Amino acid sequence: MFKKLLGAFGMGGDGGKPPGLFHEPYADLQVNMLYNLLFCDNLDLFRNGSQHGDALWTTLLAGRPDVPALQKIAADAAAEGRVRALACARLRAAGAAVPHKLLLGTIIEVPQQGGLDVLAAFCDGGVRYLNQSGRASIFEGSSHPAAALARELLEVSQAVVEQIGPWDKARLPPPQGEMVRLSFLVSDGLYFGQGPWEVLQRDAKGGPLLGKATQLLQQVVAMPR
Repeated sequence: MFKKLLGAFGMGGDGGKPPGLFHEPYADLQVNMLYNLLFCDNLDLFRNGSQHGDALWTTLLAGRPDVPALQKIAADAAAEGRVRALACARLRAAGAAVPHKLLLGTIIEVPQQGGLDVLAAFCDGGVRYLNQSGRASIFEGSSHPAAALARELLEVSQAVVEQIGPWDKARLPPPQGEMVRLSFLVSDGLYFGQGPWEVLQRDAKGGPLLGKATQLLQQVVAMPR
């Protein structure tokens, strides 16, 4: 679904910066689009690229939120993680109830000398890896070899989510220097923690998370794109 969404943007040429919250850690607009789409906090990105006639997207992006329909999407364990995250975001904006601390995605950002490495895993098994060079690897759904590790990463991430709460401000710019950021797409908002790799690695909850993320990254890099 998200490959079709990205293809609908018509990016290229002098497309310029999209509206709303949009950080630009990469030189290429398309990779920046992929990066920002991970966080599900700029509805315009999805609205501008949505597929006309798709009932699910009509519900997600409708001008007036259909709360019961959005709650059904948010609770659908078979749906894509970012689809569920968008449904939860719309429910929160409408003041409607959302599931409690339901983790839908984990995003790990690691600054490198050549740019930003980003690894994202979602509850449906989907994985995104954005290399510091701007090269992107995208694996959808639960049928690819890394899906099991992606779900294991979310299981480990849940322990971190239980200890922290949602961030109540706009998403921060990408981390720089030695700062590694762990972001979590949760039903009640964006959670995150950050610190130097060595510090997080020694943490009782952060260490297992980084270890599982490293396993996932190794598998993703070894997979044909």
